[in-house]
Amino acid sequence: MVRFMWNILTNLLAAVVGLLIAAAVVDGFSMQMDGFIIAVVIFVAAQAILSPFIFKMAHNYAKALQGGVALISTFVALFLTTLITDGLAIDGAMAWLLGTLIVWLASALAGWILLTFIIKERVGDKD
Repeated sequence: MVRFMWNILTNLLAAVVGLLIAAAVVDGFSMQMDGFIIAVVIFVAAQAILSPFIFKMAHNYAKALQGGVALISTFVALFLTTLITDGLAIDGAMAWLLGTLIVWLASALAGWILLTFIIKERVGDKD
């Protein structure tokens, strides 16, 4: 149970890092602070729900897409987040492309760093 809670916290923090970096470096990718927390929660929930679904669809119908499941689920989660909340706005094809890549990469790196160097030392194998 402890590990599960740390995984949720890690995913939230990694999403915050990814979204903030994308908002800082990509023109057309913006976060409104009044809806930021809601946007992060929606994004993380969408990622958690969509990733296994997209992986299964890719596995069953398009095996070549399996490597891009994380990118596809990041894009779809960003899209759903922009539809559901005003906390995230993405304007233009280049903003969508670069935003998806940056959020995916920064989230993956932040999650890896958090899990590897910080959380594993504190939590260990407690469950």
